[in-house]
Amino acid sequence: MKIYFHLNIAGFSNSYLVMDEKTKEALIVDPGKITGDIIDKIESEKYALTSVLITHNHATHIAGLKTLQKIYSLNIYAADWEVAKENTTVIKGEGSFTASGLVINHMSLPGHSFDSVVYKIGNVLFTGDTIYAGRIATTNNKFSEHILISNIQNKIFTQRDDTVIMPGHGPITSVLAEKQFNTDLLTEKPAKPDLRQVPIE
Repeated sequence: MKIYFHLNIAGFSNSYLVMDEKTKEALIVDPGKITGDIIDKIESEKYALTSVLITHNHATHIAGLKTLQKIYSLNIYAADWEVAKENTTVIKGEGSFTASGLVINHMSLPGHSFDSVVYKIGNVLFTGDTIYAGRIATTNNKFSEHILISNIQNKIFTQRDDTVIMPGHGPITSVLAEKQFNTDLLTEKPAKPDLRQVPIE
């Protein structure tokens, strides 16, 4: 499996092109914006783009979907039917399916949005906006935050420590790094320095 990263500058969101090296089939996770660079990569490497995985139905993660649909015949997987309506394969709860020659595990992680899904391919989690390097997603209220944190602890932190996390925003991280350094999840928060005690010379 190969993974190519693409940054959507407009929304500072991440897209990932994932390819099965044996079959040359490929899929895209969260096509926030489709540029000539992405199309050139697909075509120059002669990948067969057949699937799209959507982590949640927010514009910065799906805006490029219509462009892809004009060029390729795609299987679109999401938890919200509104993503591509009749062209959407709606996934729920936890389970697995095969797409683009790859076995894909999925699990629902509501909190940031009702339709948030995390996908696992091999040793890589595509987490969308559920968790970033050092932070967790924004939520609308404390109850949603509680649900999100519980889901992260029960579904993401139970993965192997060396599991790679490829989030919807920001740099790549790992399960172990988030257990140790995610400031939104640490039970003991780092003490803030008391600037009043800093000597002035």
